[in-house]
Amino acid sequence: MASSKEYLDFVLEQLSGLDGISYRPMMGEYILYCQGRVIGGIYDDRFLVKPVKAAVERMPDALRELPYEGAKEMLLVDRIEDPDFLRELIGAMLPELPAPKPKAPKRA
Repeated sequence: MASSKEYLDFVLEQLSGLDGISYRPMMGEYILYCQGRVIGGIYDDRFLVKPVKAAVERMPDALRELPYEGAKEMLLVDRIEDPDFLRELIGAMLPELPAPKPKAPKRA
């Protein structure tokens, strides 16, 4: 089941207090970024984040779910209607996430 644009819009609204939030559609789902770093995504209308230490510490009882078959487990964000919590969660996660790779120069 693909995720709905309505759910994506809802999550983006909840994250609107953060700078640099963006997304990329991928095979009916959405990968979410903050300041160019992958934080998680929307999968089957579920907001899942990478299970970095900061996320596990802030959501110790979060369900671990697979975004799709064959993927690594991610954490289900169940406090999606709490923008203050989301800002704190994503802000704490950022230092633990890999920096975006620099883009290769275009060839002439």
